[in-house]
Amino acid sequence: MIQAIGLTSEPRGERPPAVDDLTFDARPGNVTVLLGPAASGKTTALRLMLQLQSGRGVALFRGRPLHCVPNPPREIGVVLGVVPGDPSRTAIGHLRLLSAAAGVPVAHVDDVLDLVGLTGLADKRVGDLSRGMDRRLALAAALLGDPHTLVLDEPTDGLQPRDTAWLHGLLRGYAAQGGAVLITSRHSREAARIADRVITLEKGRLAANQDAVAFARTRMRPRVVVRSPQADRLAALLVDASQRADHASDPVIGRGIEIVRESGSRIAVYGSNCAAVGETAFRNRVLVHQLADEAGDSGLVEPLHRADGRQMRAVTAPPGAVDVSDHDTAPHPAPAVAIADIDMPTSCVGDTATHADGDCRPATTPPPATDPSELTDTLTLPVITAPAPAAVPRPARPPRSAPTPELHIPRLPAPGPAWPLRYEVRRTLTDRTVALVAVVSLLASLVPALLLARHGAAPVSRVLSGWPRQLPFPPAALGAGLVGSLAFGQEFRFPALAHECGAVPRRLGLLVAKLVVSGVCALALGAAVLLADEAAVRLLFGADGLGGLPDIPVFVVGWAGLLIGCAWAGVLAAGLFRSTAMGLAAVLAVPVLVVPAVRYVLAEQAGRSLAGLAARLQASGPVRWPSGIDHGASVVVRWVTQPVGGSLALSVAALVCAYGLTAFRSRVR
Repeated sequence: MIQAIGLTSEPRGERPPAVDDLTFDARPGNVTVLLGPAASGKTTALRLMLQLQSGRGVALFRGRPLHCVPNPPREIGVVLGVVPGDPSRTAIGHLRLLSAAAGVPVAHVDDVLDLVGLTGLADKRVGDLSRGMDRRLALAAALLGDPHTLVLDEPTDGLQPRDTAWLHGLLRGYAAQGGAVLITSRHSREAARIADRVITLEKGRLAANQDAVAFARTRMRPRVVVRSPQADRLAALLVDASQRADHASDPVIGRGIEIVRESGSRIAVYGSNCAAVGETAFRNRVLVHQLADEAGDSGLVEPLHRADGRQMRAVTAPPGAVDVSDHDTAPHPAPAVAIADIDMPTSCVGDTATHADGDCRPATTPPPATDPSELTDTLTLPVITAPAPAAVPRPARPPRSAPTPELHIPRLPAPGPAWPLRYEVRRTLTDRTVALVAVVSLLASLVPALLLARHGAAPVSRVLSGWPRQLPFPPAALGAGLVGSLAFGQEFRFPALAHECGAVPRRLGLLVAKLVVSGVCALALGAAVLLADEAAVRLLFGADGLGGLPDIPVFVVGWAGLLIGCAWAGVLAAGLFRSTAMGLAAVLAVPVLVVPAVRYVLAEQAGRSLAGLAARLQASGPVRWPSGIDHGASVVVRWVTQPVGGSLALSVAALVCAYGLTAFRSRVR
C-alpha cells in the first residue's frame, strides 16, 4: 500500500509549486491512476514519493518511507520514462546488472524476459530497442525483484494499441494477485478502462478522488466522432436541425445537442447517435470519412469546497456509469474547442431564410424569442447543451483486445549481504569504458618509461612506473582515479538505480563495494603497468636498462597507496558531486593544489615528528612487536610523511568527511 501525505514540491521562483499539499493512497489489489493534463504535477508527485526531488511531505510504502526500506528493488518496482540504462548494454546484460543490485538470482532474468515477451530480443542493445520494446524492458526491470508495488509514469505513452492492451492486461493481472499499482496518465479513457480508482490532479492540487464507477459517471459521456473535410458545414447542419427538431415529428436529431471541434476536420457530437448524424450528412450530401460511437471526456471535475472555503478531499457521484469502448486506444486529443469558435458559412443551408440580423432560421418559424437561452442571435452559433444522457451500466471490466498475460513470478529468497559487491563487480566487468581507460593508461605509462630508460638518468622506480619528474602524477594514477570516478559517475549518467530514493550514492554497503572494487582495479592496473614497463625495457635495452630497487617494500607500498588513494578519491568525489568529471578533477587537484600545500606547510614538521614513531611505539608498548610488523609500520610511516602520500591521505580523509555529512543531511531531510 502507498500512502502519500502532504506532498509539496519546492516553489519555482514566483510561480506556485508544481505539487501542492497532495494526499492520496493506492491500495493493494487495485490499479490507481493519477490523471491530469501535461504539467499538472503527476511526474513531480512520483519523484517526491521516490525522494528523487526535494520537497515536503512523506510517502509511505507499507508504512515505511523509502529510505527505511532495506532493499527497494525487492519491494517497489519503478518505471520513470525510458529505460535509464547504458545504451551499449544488451537487454539481458542490463537485467543481469539489476539482478545483482537487487540480490536476485541471475536465472530469474530469463523468467522475467519470457514474461514480458523479450526472449527473442535478449541480445539486442538497449539503445536499438523500439518504444514498445523499451517499455517492456523497463517493466521487466520493475518486476525483477518481485515487488509488492508498481509505480509507473505514463507507461502507455507512445505505444501502439496492441502494446497498450497487453500492458493493461499485465497490470490488471498484477493487481489481481494483490499488488498495488500506481500509474500516471493524461487520457481519461485510459483511466476509465483500467483504473479501480482515479485521482485527478489540476495545477498540482487534488481535484477529485473517485472510484472507477464515479469517475465514469462524472467524466465520461457517449458521443459521436465525425471526421469530414466539410466538418464546419456538417456542424452547422446539425445545430440547425436540432433547433428545428420536434420530438413528435422529427426523431432524427433531438432537440438540444452539443458539438465540439477537436481538429480541423474532426468534430464530436454529444446527445445524438451515429444513425442520426449519418442520415443528416447523407441528406445534405456531406462527405464523411469517419463516423463512430465512443466515450468522450466531459472535462476536469471542478473541486468541491466547504463552506469555509477549504477544498474537499473527494468528489462523489451517483451510482452508474457509461460504457467505455475498449476499441479506441488512440491518445485523447487536446481539449476541444466549442462550435462557437467555428466560422460558419455565409449563406443559409436547407429550408432556411436569411433574416436582417444575419441569423439562419426556418422560414416558417416566428421571430426569435427575447430569451437568449432559447435560440441563438448570431451566425456564429454557440454550444447548445443537451440534457445529461442516460447512464448505461458499465461492465465490471471491458473486454480486452489481447489476452491477459498470466503472471507466474516465483517467490525469491531474501538477498544476502554480498549483493552490493556482486553488483559492482558485474558493473565494472561489463563497462567498456573501464577497459578502455586501462588500455590507455598502460600505453601512456609505457612511452615515458621507455624514454626514461633510454636516457638512463632516472631512478628505477620512476622508470617502472612511467613517472617523469615533469608530470605531477603518473599516468597510471590518473587512470586509477578515472576508474574510481566512473564507479559513481556512470550511476548518475545512466541512473538505473535512481528510484532507490536517490540512494545509490548514499548506501553504505554500495559505497564499501565500490571502494573495494575500485581499489582492486587500481592494484591490478598498477601491477600491469609495472610488468609491461619492465618487459618493454628489458626487450629494448636488455638487463642494463634496469638497476636494482633501493628499497622494494617502500616502493611497493608507495605505488599501491598512490593508486588506491587516487581511485578512492575519484569514487568519493564523484559520489559527492554526482559527476565523473568532478571526480577526476578532485584527483587532479591533489598534485596541483594539495601537494604544494603539504610540502611547504606540513611536510617538514610532520617528517620530524613522525621520524622514529614506530620505534617509540614499540618501546612504550607492553608487548614487543614481531620484526615484520615493525618494519611494515616503518614503511607506512615513511610513505605517509612524503608530500604525495600525505596529500592523498589528507584528501581522502576530507572527502570521507564531506561524503558522510552529505549522507547524514539527506537522511535527516
